[in-house]
Amino acid sequence: MNIVILSRNAQLYSTERLVEEGEKRGHRVEVIDPLKCDIIIEKERPTIFYKDRYLDYVDAIIPRIGTSVTFFGCAVVRQFEMMGVFTTVTSDAIIRSRDKLRSFQRLSKAGIGMPKTVFTNYSRDVERVIKHVGGTPVIIKLLEGTQGLGVVLAETKNAAESVLEAFNGLQARALVQEYIAEAKGADLRALVVDGQVVGAMKRQGKEGEFRSNLHRGGSAEIVKLNHDELKVAMNAATALKLPVCGVDMLQSERGPLLLEVNSTPGLEGIEAATGRNIAKNIIVYIEKNTK
Repeated sequence: MNIVILSRNAQLYSTERLVEEGEKRGHRVEVIDPLKCDIIIEKERPTIFYKDRYLDYVDAIIPRIGTSVTFFGCAVVRQFEMMGVFTTVTSDAIIRSRDKLRSFQRLSKAGIGMPKTVFTNYSRDVERVIKHVGGTPVIIKLLEGTQGLGVVLAETKNAAESVLEAFNGLQARALVQEYIAEAKGADLRALVVDGQVVGAMKRQGKEGEFRSNLHRGGSAEIVKLNHDELKVAMNAATALKLPVCGVDMLQSERGPLLLEVNSTPGLEGIEAATGRNIAKNIIVYIEKNTK
């Protein structure tokens, strides 16, 4: 089988592991930079040209599309879909997951618990917004932040007002969320493949840091999810139509609360923490769907 990994950097851990596991199972795997693809639109003959060849031999793709290249990256994924190529994550699902507001609306409708969240049209009435989520401290998140960037903890009304005024001045859309104090700077990351949780870790932010992202110096250890946490992870993946994804949750007094669903989760942290071969799980998922 010919598998293409859409990634801008062939040296990234996740990309290298997917190549390694794909080749171990006898497949031809290549890494292609989606930004260097030409999308050729023609009646009944959608094609993609890359460097010196047409990509008309591809059986399956694994999108590793970064947030900054979502528009063109998803256009490339969509073109492969038009060509009848199997993809581990569809273009629509990537776009849906990248929009935090849209995701939360869908997840809320699906009955999934999450921190109380408010979105307004650049409201200057910060006091009212803070009241909606139960008072300070509050978390303020840019709609398109990633790896903990664009996430601010505002401990007082004045701090929240300053952050929201700054974001509003930049015409940057932001969500305001209640702060879950009992989580103590930790969260859970569940890796879902083919609708099942194949690995989970608990991430702890470094001292003095409320964000638990490993990119920001956090640590991780394997964790066994309880029934409610497994249910949230799998239901969230189903609601956003993401057969392969990372689901982030907080442990709270009222049960697991969903933080975010990542359509292109990194594999390094979770493979290291759990000892699980997540990359192999993804290749096996492709094999099941391309026979």
